Amino acid sequence: MKAYDKPTIVPMDASARVLARLIGAGILIFVIIVLLSSGTYVVQPGYRGIEVTLGKVSPDFKTEGFGLKKPFISDIRPMSIRQQTHAMPAECYSSDLQQVKTELYVLFRVPEHSVVKIFKEYAGEPFESLIAPRVLEALKEVAATHSAEEIVKQREQIKVRSLEVARRKIGTNLLEIVDLVIYNITLTPELEQAIELKMVQEQEAEKAKFLQLKAQIEAESAVIRAKGEADAIQVRGQAVRDNPDFIKLQVIQNWNGRSPLVVGSSAPNFMLPLNQNGPKDRFNPATRPNKSGQISGAPGLKQ
Repeated sequence: MKAYDKPTIVPMDASARVLARLIGAGILIFVIIVLLSSGTYVVQPGYRGIEVTLGKVSPDFKTEGFGLKKPFISDIRPMSIRQQTHAMPAECYSSDLQQVKTELYVLFRVPEHSVVKIFKEYAGEPFESLIAPRVLEALKEVAATHSAEEIVKQREQIKVRSLEVARRKIGTNLLEIVDLVIYNITLTPELEQAIELKMVQEQEAEKAKFLQLKAQIEAESAVIRAKGEADAIQVRGQAVRDNPDFIKLQVIQNWNGRSPLVVGSSAPNFMLPLNQNGPKDRFNPATRPNKSGQISGAPGLKQ
C-alpha cells in the first residue's frame, strides 16, 4: 500500500444504526429515571420528612406529599407524628419496702414542631432513650409514697400521679405523653395473701356494721309504730269520753239484725228481739223484760 492511500470506510447497515439509536435512547431514559428517582420524594400521610444533605440535617421538615430534593446528595427520612403505643415492664418499691412488679402501656406522640429535634438528638426513636427512663423514674417516685396495698387498690390515682410527674420530667413542648395504662400488678405471694385476708376482714366488719344499723333502724321503727298506736288509742279514748253515744252508734251500725241468745241481768232498759228466723222482725225498742224475767211478746223465755 502506498503512503497516500486512505483506509476504506465500510458503510453501516441500516439495522445497525437503528440498534445503536435504541441503545442510546434506553441509556438516556435510564439516566432520566435515575435522576428523577434521586431528585424527588414522597412523604406518606401521618409522617414528616427530615432532609439530610451530606450528613447535615435541614432545620425545616418536609410535609406529606410529593417534592423535589437535591439528587444523589440529599435523603429524606420519614418520621411518624401519629400516636404510638409501647409496652414496658416496671419494678418499684412501695413505702413499706415491698417489691411491686407491673407492666405499662405508654401512649405518646411526637409533635410536628419537634420532629427535627427528636431526629437529631434521639435518632428518631425517643422511646427507649427518653420516654421509658422518665416514665419508670416517675412511677418509682409515686410508688415510694404509697404502701403496696394502696398501689393495688388505688391504681387509677397512681397512674394519674405518675403521668403528671412523667410529663413534667419529659417536657410538654418536646413530646406529648397521652396516657399511661398500668396492668398486671404482681406482688409477692405472702403479701397478696395478707392483703386478701385483710380485705375479707374489712368486708366482714362492714357486714356487721350493716346488720347493726339494720337492727337499730328496725328497733326505732318499732318504737315509732308503738308510739303512734298509743297516741291513736289515746285519741280514740278521748273521743269516746267526749262522745259517749259514739259506742251506741257503732253497735247499731255493726248489728246484723239478730238478737243475742243470752241477756244478762245488767242489761240496759231496752232488749233486742230473740227471733232467729232472720232479720224480718226488726228491733222493737218498746220490748222490755218484766219483773218475772220474761220478755213481753215472747212468753216462756227467761234470762
